[in-house]
Amino acid sequence: MQVSDYLIFDKESGTYIEDPEQAVRDDVEKHHWLNVLRTILRDWRLYLMLIPMILVFLFWRYFPMYDLLGCFKMPDPIETNVWNQDYVGFAHFNTLIFGSDTSSISPEFWRAFRNTFLLSFYGLLFGFPTPIIVALFFNEIRSNIARSVLQVATYLPKFMSTVVMTSLIIMLVQQGGQMQGCGVISQMLEFIGAIDHETAVAGLLNQPQFFRAIYQISGIWEGAGYDSIVFFAAIIAISPTSYEAAQMDGAGKMAQMRYVVLPSILSTIVIMLITRIGSLLSIGYEKVILLYKPDTYQTAEVVSTFAIRYGGVGENRSSGLGKGWGSAAEMMNNVVGMLLVIGANTIARKASDVSLY
Repeated sequence: MQVSDYLIFDKESGTYIEDPEQAVRDDVEKHHWLNVLRTILRDWRLYLMLIPMILVFLFWRYFPMYDLLGCFKMPDPIETNVWNQDYVGFAHFNTLIFGSDTSSISPEFWRAFRNTFLLSFYGLLFGFPTPIIVALFFNEIRSNIARSVLQVATYLPKFMSTVVMTSLIIMLVQQGGQMQGCGVISQMLEFIGAIDHETAVAGLLNQPQFFRAIYQISGIWEGAGYDSIVFFAAIIAISPTSYEAAQMDGAGKMAQMRYVVLPSILSTIVIMLITRIGSLLSIGYEKVILLYKPDTYQTAEVVSTFAIRYGGVGENRSSGLGKGWGSAAEMMNNVVGMLLVIGANTIARKASDVSLY
């Protein structure tokens, strides 16, 4: 390093002096943490509001990561919440993927993995475009009162608890049991000839072939309105001059949607698509476990419910191996989800120059 790298030559005095810009940078670096402390003290109310969120992430996101070691350890057969210190490597993964001579768990895992992928894929195929269409319809409603009423009506299902939502679904399609009478949807399907009377009597949720359709339709009903908020916010941010220019060129409503609205919100669509692909295999157990039954395991069992059944609370609790299998299944699910995010982000960045990171 030479003197000229951090000093400048003063022609008047004939000596080297410190660069003023470098002096400012040195002062900032020297008092960096002091400036950070001053900022925290000045905005202490904002940082105080961060404490609950930090605690939630610590207790519900970071501390549970310790249990990820269970994928590589042998669980204690007596204490269900204790892991032995003996590492077994990838034995649990090997049992799930390839099976073993002493366990038939592999076919059930692959069935759950297939169901998880299919439910997520159908949700992406039919559920992702629906909020965009809903947002486009909201944008075409000229009456603010009518739009507000419709928005509240479509947002409302999102704020219902999962138990209430699944109870409504069961009431709409159930038949027989303690609650006599056929559900409204079952009656309608029987009236139009989509199902016969025996199917309606047996109950749609008791038959595997109807579970995926019920799950997807109820999911769209629940989340389409709420998910349209992001797209509607992007639509209303479009400059009115773009619509005026399109109208001067003779573009109608459909042409404006195609050539003005959709290109303007393309970046938002890509970002939301990437995040949706990232959760492609992340189906929560709450709704599924409230809707499925042993008769519908073949189409309703997903990885999260598989992990619950074999994770120390189901039929393999006494053997102690169930918890290791459940942890390994969840780990595989999360790793595949991470790879999907990276792949979707890379493709989007190369194809449209829009990416999440």
